[in-house]
Amino acid sequence: MNQTIIAPSVLAADFANLQRDVEMINASQADWFHIDIMDGVFVPNISFGIPVTEAIKKHATKPLDVHLMIVQPEKYIEAFKKAGADQITVHLEACPHIHRTLAQIKEAGCKAGVVLNPGTPVSLLEDILVDCDLVLLMSVNPGFGGQKFIEKTYDKVRKLKSMITEQNLSTLIEIDGGVNLETGKKLVEAGADALVAGSFVFSSANPLQTIEALKNM
Repeated sequence: MNQTIIAPSVLAADFANLQRDVEMINASQADWFHIDIMDGVFVPNISFGIPVTEAIKKHATKPLDVHLMIVQPEKYIEAFKKAGADQITVHLEACPHIHRTLAQIKEAGCKAGVVLNPGTPVSLLEDILVDCDLVLLMSVNPGFGGQKFIEKTYDKVRKLKSMITEQNLSTLIEIDGGVNLETGKKLVEAGADALVAGSFVFSSANPLQTIEALKNM
């Protein structure tokens, strides 16, 4: 069985010690850096942008998984690629021309993914799944860390997994929100390939051990 991909969310890191936390992730068993970009318009919070992404890239030895929670993400694809993004995910809810936006991400040289909010059904992905390297399902409402996991997510993962299998694709399923050892194990059993973990990792007494525990569930 393939090991689960673990992507610690830098949003939960200590920004006064960002380099230290980036180096911790480098030294850990984590696979990706998950970077949440929020504009205060698409989601009710503002995080960070291109300069912080560049700063992380300077020290990171693992791929940058950039999640754009912003309106008109197509305007910023090239800039985030230049800042160091290896893969870029955009919200279906923010992209009226999702097919074009995914093509644009791939043309920039990144892996391309679609994100769905908790209230958006996976059935809407049927016609574009073939163009997705990954699909990120939000298991909390986007905008803030540390929220309670939405139980309905397990069903969505199972549905999405069967759609991927039916179309004979290798699209990865990534989950973001409320991930811990209990929810993580159930998500992997349901068919998830990658887990984003923020406060669960960075608030733990030993983040390296926590990442290792997630990796080896």
